[in-house]
Amino acid sequence: MSSAGSAGKFRGVTKNEIADTLHEIATLLELKGENPFKVRAYQAGARTLEAIEESELAGLIAEKRLESIKGIGEALAQKIAELHATGRLEFLAKLRASVEPGLLQMLEVPGLGPKKIKALHERLGLRTLAELTAACTDGRVAALDGFGEKSQQKILEGIRNREAYGKRHLWWDAEAVAAPIVAGLRALSQVTRAESAGSLRRGLETVGDLDFLVAASEVGPVMDWFCTRPGVKEVTARGETKASVRFESGLQADLRIVPAEQFVFALHHFTGSKDHNVQMRQRALARGLSMSEWGLVPAAGEGTAKGKAEKLKAEKLKSEGSAPAVGPEIQTEAELFGALGLRSIPPELREGLGEIEAAEAGELPRLVELADLRGAFHNHTTASDGRSTLAEMAAAAAALGWEYLGIADHSKSSFQANGLNEERLAAQVAEIRALNAARPHALRVFTGTECDILPDGRLDFDDATLATLDYVVASVHSAFAQDEAVMTARIIRALEHPRVTMLGHLTGRLLLRREPYRVNAGKVIDAAIAHGVIIELNASPMRLDMDWRHWRKAAERGLICSINPDAHDTAGLAYVRAGINAARKGWLTPAHILNTRPLAEVAARLAGKAGKRRD
Repeated sequence: MSSAGSAGKFRGVTKNEIADTLHEIATLLELKGENPFKVRAYQAGARTLEAIEESELAGLIAEKRLESIKGIGEALAQKIAELHATGRLEFLAKLRASVEPGLLQMLEVPGLGPKKIKALHERLGLRTLAELTAACTDGRVAALDGFGEKSQQKILEGIRNREAYGKRHLWWDAEAVAAPIVAGLRALSQVTRAESAGSLRRGLETVGDLDFLVAASEVGPVMDWFCTRPGVKEVTARGETKASVRFESGLQADLRIVPAEQFVFALHHFTGSKDHNVQMRQRALARGLSMSEWGLVPAAGEGTAKGKAEKLKAEKLKSEGSAPAVGPEIQTEAELFGALGLRSIPPELREGLGEIEAAEAGELPRLVELADLRGAFHNHTTASDGRSTLAEMAAAAAALGWEYLGIADHSKSSFQANGLNEERLAAQVAEIRALNAARPHALRVFTGTECDILPDGRLDFDDATLATLDYVVASVHSAFAQDEAVMTARIIRALEHPRVTMLGHLTGRLLLRREPYRVNAGKVIDAAIAHGVIIELNASPMRLDMDWRHWRKAAERGLICSINPDAHDTAGLAYVRAGINAARKGWLTPAHILNTRPLAEVAARLAGKAGKRRD
């Protein structure tokens, strides 16, 4: 939890940030082997905070009424008040310092929780990841009670995945680092242009490092500013026009400073994928031009007689409106593409996957934009594992200018997510209807559920229960180890159910944390199209599932997408921005996406489908 803004001024903390701190304390206490009752007290306190309205917290603290809330005692109330007032907690700082750094690193291994780490530390004396790897390799972990060969292999796999995942970062996290740097660079008096480039600008789901490109009149002050950013752990390289730094998170960032006349060429070069850039250079050569990060010049070289003749010819043709611009006359990427007879290609499409041919034919789509979204489905509240109440979620969606919001809390089989049973779901439906009737804002809230697809493909609720809802998101949350044929058949059986509106996170992947389960995406897409089921593009930055690589062909065949944030609190609604990136990479237009459509059309579609299902 950050306690300071860019200017060092305390910005305050939210109830969910305080809850995160309490969860961290519980984890650290469990790691140290503290009294289980003490651990549970912090966990209960965190859940209690998550369940109250954000607006209530300040009043409860000011009036010293926190202790009147069930689950919050005197000591916990004092810590919550301290966090709320200062953004810091001395108790937590000391607690962190008391835990071996290597044990904290073990928490980053998928599948290793504090109880298991404590057992490994106490019974085998393991203190580092290297020691843990060695203990797994020589079989000592498998020999421990409560572990076994299967657990040992999972730990080893988790360590390998952690090492591989550590080389990349979620787009969302990388962009949070990059955005203030770009803004800061643009604010420098010496800078005329500044942009992010690379995979971040292309909107890839994960990013290896950051690339910043700058056109500047004076290099030194820009380099000094870049190398002294908050969070920079190490300056790994610094030259006259290039610098590399590494942040505390492990993310590396490279800065290149170029003359203003080269900026557009360098921006294109350092944005496009290798395949895109190769194809663009080949296109330039076919037109007698050489294209690079430094410019676009006659291929024979401007210093030769042939090159001069080609340039004169090109300039003559250009004056007649039929030839490419050359070199510094090009000031924008649109002009650069135009110089090669192409429509401007959005950065997200620059992957070498047919975008150049489409740009030549004038067939590039008008890609979906964030402003096109009118609402979203698959959102959670405190009724299950969310951290904002129904009223808070609805108010936040209304503040975004949305026309509608779908609530899809977990179903009963997701016990780990406090899934709703039939009685609790009915109460939520009544609460949503009352909210809509009261009309505190223009937003319409749709009733839904994220209904578990059980291991055999059945749904977690019966037809009578599902019939009370506006829509149903069907998702897999268990039995991930099923083989591809079984998992595929399981999902298709669910899609065949007449009350399923959309499929949630097709592959179950958690980027940089968990591999997707095995499923035949093509067969699932076929079934969704055949049964009129929407497939979501889960916009959680950790999911972005269904993957963008499937969407272009699927959408061309008529599959409808819903960009869903899978928000578990009000801040999570903003995840749709990551979903827009993925949708654009999948060549999706507003017409391909359910939640770009106005409320009346969406309501009619949901009601019409529900009506057919009742017939």
